[in-house]
Amino acid sequence: MDYKKLIADGLEIDDFDVYGNLDIPSDSSLGDYALPCFKLSKVMRKAPQAIAADLQSRFHADGITAEVAGGYLNFRIDRVRFAADVIADMDGKGEDFQPLAPNGKTVTLDYSSINIAKPFHIGHLLTTAIGGSLYRIFKYLGYNAIGINHLGDWGTQFGKLIAAYLQWGDDADIEARGIHALLELYVRFHKEAETDPALEAEGRKWFKAIEDGDKQALSIFERFKTVTLRDVQKVYERLGIAFDSYAGESFYNDKMQPVIDELTEKGLLVDSEGAKVVALDEYGMPPCLILKSDGATLYATRDLAAACYRQDNYHFDKNLYVVAYQQNLHFKQIFKVLELMGKPWAGDCVHIPFGMVSLEGAGALSTRSGNVVFLEDVLNTAVDKAERIIEEKNPALENKRATAEAVGVGAVVFMALSTARIKDMVFSFDKALNFDGETGPYLQYTHARTCSVLHKGGGAPDKVELSHLTDDASAAVLRLVGRFDDVVRDAAARYEPSIISRYLVDVAQAFNRFYIDHRILGDGEESKARLKLTDMVRRVLKNGMHLILLRAPQAM
Repeated sequence: MDYKKLIADGLEIDDFDVYGNLDIPSDSSLGDYALPCFKLSKVMRKAPQAIAADLQSRFHADGITAEVAGGYLNFRIDRVRFAADVIADMDGKGEDFQPLAPNGKTVTLDYSSINIAKPFHIGHLLTTAIGGSLYRIFKYLGYNAIGINHLGDWGTQFGKLIAAYLQWGDDADIEARGIHALLELYVRFHKEAETDPALEAEGRKWFKAIEDGDKQALSIFERFKTVTLRDVQKVYERLGIAFDSYAGESFYNDKMQPVIDELTEKGLLVDSEGAKVVALDEYGMPPCLILKSDGATLYATRDLAAACYRQDNYHFDKNLYVVAYQQNLHFKQIFKVLELMGKPWAGDCVHIPFGMVSLEGAGALSTRSGNVVFLEDVLNTAVDKAERIIEEKNPALENKRATAEAVGVGAVVFMALSTARIKDMVFSFDKALNFDGETGPYLQYTHARTCSVLHKGGGAPDKVELSHLTDDASAAVLRLVGRFDDVVRDAAARYEPSIISRYLVDVAQAFNRFYIDHRILGDGEESKARLKLTDMVRRVLKNGMHLILLRAPQAM
């Protein structure tokens, strides 16, 4: 039931968006919804309190009452009716919430975008977790979501790696240690180049060979790509991340010239000290560099080609880029150039920036120097710590390692998705694995608690006496449970998975207060009603955690 619409229809205020201005009071004792009347003062030329009183006298909606509180008009929904509506909605969703009806829209999401032959390090955590979560969120909301891993698979660094491989590479070592062996070759190249400048020229030579389609160069490079994807796929599987496309930079080699030609034909490409640029000074931006003076293309050239390709092939309604905030200017330039090219969909391209991530106690990370924290090592450490905690708290638990995997990985992911994405994050194992704080393990433990209660109580009944769910604690839980879809929509609209994370913490805390204040197990209608409420919390936590990449253990 859309109670906001019922309230809006019951007020009938001309030329005012009641629906959009209804708030949910932070203090539930004030009501379920509130309309601030301050915005109506200029229109109605009355004090907010007088407006609220006037609206109250005219308001009518079955099952909803209105109360004046200062300059606010607060609304309370009949708790029996509300409980019936929430239960009907949850029963309709079933065990695993199915995606909402298809809306006919497509959203492309560019995220993670790891570099070939470079480690999947902790710096990739935010783009991977945010993008992976948004992918699931849009899928749930009925979008055709296309996950794209725009691989970093082009550039002089690959010529350098080939040069290093030919001098010091060991095939058996690369096969055994994969990306770790490739990283060591890359680091050694830069160390050796400090005393042997000829190596830099050798690296450029081999990248030129890749550009020219040299069979040996391409064969070696493709092997590096295969080894990289094999290794990172293990991490993606642990995180529950999947992609529909791995089309990276090299994929657009033959797709850039049409973009360059179009820029030329439309008079947008101008000379600048031998290079070709699109001037953006009248828009408060430096020029967008399209071609270097030697004719080489750049990131911007590839991103323009990629955007055009995605529109031509996926016909997106939204084209999202989950990339760190350091690239803010880059994407502003790209989107402006697309607009100047006359692309009607340029405004549908959105950069979703996020802050930096670092590991508590670790210094600055550098791939060239080898000072890098592998994400796989972070996950392994978290899982080991989770296993020790589980061994201490519940040594008789079956499948401790599998549970520790779910808890440890979940702790890492939740910390990445628990605060506003734009904030920088310092990852702490101790904070992430706190079972009592606002963490992933806390959500998983609360889910396990609901499973335990339901197991002991024989499961949730189909029908219950609703009058037993009208107390404050039960109503608080129902109010949150009923907001599930609205919260997911809000997270999608703001490209902010942390909204769901915060919501799930609120649900868990409300349930734990209910659990402490009420006896759930027992005989009679009251127990049945509380078991039903417990089951709804379980399903909300399970399906909500799925949207933020967390698994839901049934026992911990």
